[in-house]
Amino acid sequence: MSTQPKKITIHEDWTVVILGFIIIGISLFIFLPEVPVFKWSNGTDLISDVFDFENLKILGIQFLYLISIGAFGAFLIGKSVKYFLLVFPIVYILTVLALIIAGNTEVKALNLEAVIFSLIIGLAIGNFLKLPEWFRSALSTEVFVKIGLVLLGTSVIFSDILKAGALGLIQALIVVLSVWYFAFWLCRKLKVDDELTMMISSAVSICGVSAAIATSGAIKGDSKKLSYVISIVLVTAIPMMIFMPIIAKYFNFPEEVTGAWLGGSIDTSGAVVASGTLVGETALKISTIVKFSQNVLLGLAAFAISVYWTYTHNNSAEAKESKPTLSVIWERFPKFVIGFILASIVFSFFLTSEVRDAVKDSLKNLQGIWFALAFTSIGLETNFKDLLQNNSRKPLYAFLIAQLFNVIVTLIIAFLLFGK
Repeated sequence: MSTQPKKITIHEDWTVVILGFIIIGISLFIFLPEVPVFKWSNGTDLISDVFDFENLKILGIQFLYLISIGAFGAFLIGKSVKYFLLVFPIVYILTVLALIIAGNTEVKALNLEAVIFSLIIGLAIGNFLKLPEWFRSALSTEVFVKIGLVLLGTSVIFSDILKAGALGLIQALIVVLSVWYFAFWLCRKLKVDDELTMMISSAVSICGVSAAIATSGAIKGDSKKLSYVISIVLVTAIPMMIFMPIIAKYFNFPEEVTGAWLGGSIDTSGAVVASGTLVGETALKISTIVKFSQNVLLGLAAFAISVYWTYTHNNSAEAKESKPTLSVIWERFPKFVIGFILASIVFSFFLTSEVRDAVKDSLKNLQGIWFALAFTSIGLETNFKDLLQNNSRKPLYAFLIAQLFNVIVTLIIAFLLFGK
C-alpha cells in the first residue's frame, strides 16, 4: 500500500520574509522594476501618460513580476496555486484602477490614498456580486500586507534617524508614548475590544495607516477591524490637513512650532506634506522631519506590541497553566517583524547611500502596490454590514478623543521644543 508523500509547507510569516528578501535581492542584483505613471489631471493626460504604450508595458511587466512572487508564496504556504493564478489577475486589475483614481491631481489634493479606493472597489464588487467560495479562499490578504511591511523596513534607515535631529526625535518619543498610552487607557475605559484598542492606539500615536497595518499584523488582527480603523484615519486626516494650518496662521504660531505640530499630530505622511506646504518652507521641512522621526519608531513599536500581545493573549495549555515561556512567545511571535528589522539593518549598515537611492523609488512603489492589493482583497472578502455595522460607535469616539488629545499635547511639546 503506497502512502501519499506529505506536502511540505512553510509558515505564512516565514514565507513573507522569504518573499520580501527575494524582492529585495532581485531589486539589488538582478532587475529593478520601473515605477508606472498614475498621475493625471484630465482625459488627455490619462490617455497620453497613464495609458501610454510604454506605461502599459511597465504595468504588464509589474503584473508578471507580482504574480510570480505571489504564486511562489501560495506554493510555499500550501494554498492552491491554480486558484491563485485565476484570482490574482482580477485583484491586480481592480488595484490598478484604484491607483489610477488616486493618481488624479484633484483626488491627490484631498489626500485620499490608493488603499481607500482599493477597499471601496473591492467592497462594491464583493457585495454586489456573489463570489464563489474558492475565489474568496484564494485571496492572499495577509501575505500581501506582510510582504509590504517587510519592504517598509527598507525605508527605515538608522543614519536618517540621526539626521532628523535631536528635537524631532525627542518630540516623536514623547508624543508616541503619551498619546499611545492615553488612547490605550481610553479604549479600555470605553470597553473597546482588545484588537481595536491596539490598532487605534498605534494609528493615532505613530503614523496612521502604516502603524495600523503593522499592529494588525503583529497581533494577527481581524482585517475588517483594520479596514474600519484605516477608514477613520484617512477621513480624519482631511479636515486636520486643511484646518490646522488655518488655526496656526490665525494665532500667529512660529513656523517651526507649526511644522512640529503638524508633523506630530497628522496621521498620514501625505497630509503632513500637504499641510506643511500650505504654511511655508520651514514648516514643511520641520513637519517632515518630525513625521519621519515618528515613522522610525514603527519598527520598535511593532516589536513591543508583538511581545506584549503574545505574552498576554496566548491560549495554549502551557500559557494557561503558567506564565508564557520564551519558547511559547517565540512560537506565537509574528516572524514578519524579524523580516522588517532585518531589511532595516541591511539597508542601514550594509548598503551605500548611492545604492539605497537607486532602489528606493522602485521598492517604495512595490511596497505600495502590495498594500493596495491587500486592501482590494479585504474589500472582496468583506461584507458591508461587517465593516459599517460596528456594534457601537465607541471605537470612533475613542479615536476622535485620542486624536484631540494628540493635537493638544503635540502643540504644547512643539512650543516647548521649537518655540523661540
